[in-house]
Amino acid sequence: MAHDPGAIPVLDLTTARLPGGTFNPEFIEQLRHATHDIGFFQVTGYGAAPGQAEHLLSVIRDFFNLPLAERMKLDNRLSPHFRGYTRMGTEVTQGRADAREQIDYSPEREPATGHPADEPYWLLQGPNLWPDQGFPGLKPAAMAWAELMSSVGMDLLRAIAVSLHQPEDYFDEPFHGTPAWMGKLVHYVGGVVTAAGNQGVGSHADYGFVTLLLQDDVGGLEVLPPGTAEWLPVEPLPGALVVNLGEMLEVATEGYLAATIHRVQAPPPGVDRYSVPFFWSPRLDAVIGPVPLPPELKAAARGITDNPDNPLLASFGRNMLKGRMRAHPDVTERHYPELGAG
Repeated sequence: MAHDPGAIPVLDLTTARLPGGTFNPEFIEQLRHATHDIGFFQVTGYGAAPGQAEHLLSVIRDFFNLPLAERMKLDNRLSPHFRGYTRMGTEVTQGRADAREQIDYSPEREPATGHPADEPYWLLQGPNLWPDQGFPGLKPAAMAWAELMSSVGMDLLRAIAVSLHQPEDYFDEPFHGTPAWMGKLVHYVGGVVTAAGNQGVGSHADYGFVTLLLQDDVGGLEVLPPGTAEWLPVEPLPGALVVNLGEMLEVATEGYLAATIHRVQAPPPGVDRYSVPFFWSPRLDAVIGPVPLPPELKAAARGITDNPDNPLLASFGRNMLKGRMRAHPDVTERHYPELGAG
């Protein structure tokens, strides 16, 4: 199959499996190209209810139009679990403010107690912060989306396992019981955060497994595929999700799968952009060992793109806690000064 190296592939999930339930070899070949050569692709046919995505974006827009005092009732500095509302310009990427405000949320669980001192990542488990009765529609819309994205994320991870010549349930176990997914409801505005300049989100790689992004029609997402020096735009495609892989899969495959660097350019001054990234992630205590790649894939593995300032770890919980503390140093300082922002 010929592929355009300068294009972000688009895959149709309705073609992923054959009538008997096994994965379609043609789909798997398309997926292997997307995950190895680019690390980004878009998917259609992922099973959203009619109007579900549009409704979620509409609810998010209405929330961010509330007075700041109402949004600040969900101030994430109130949450020791890094949940809730982050004010415009206070999340940090590469040491610089981002031109966005957002809500972070994860599974609704009781805080973890009695965890060993050398497992501080259990501090991430806990309840979310949601608006009160004055704005009741946000929680159900966001949690329904998370349920759908969890299903899509697991299906894609099974297809990725097959693309690596493994059984489709190869990655299932780390997700059994209490997966630690994370969702974000994000609003970008250009020209508001002076310190951000044109940075909506600075260049970075995700630290989990599979990221699923719903974006509106404004655009601004750009990716830097492995071995290239040119940023590629991920043009909004109506009804599609943008998919990329995280560092856990890069580590597990010695770089055969790419945790691709990406960024978001802030929209022009006065223009609003809304997006919903969802990070399909395993249990906090999951430790991911190397995937036994067949010789032809192992020969194509690039090695791990390790950064001494941001080492890639096989422990998901440690990766997630490290990422949360870097992004939200004010929350870290308030609740966990002994851990530092390192």
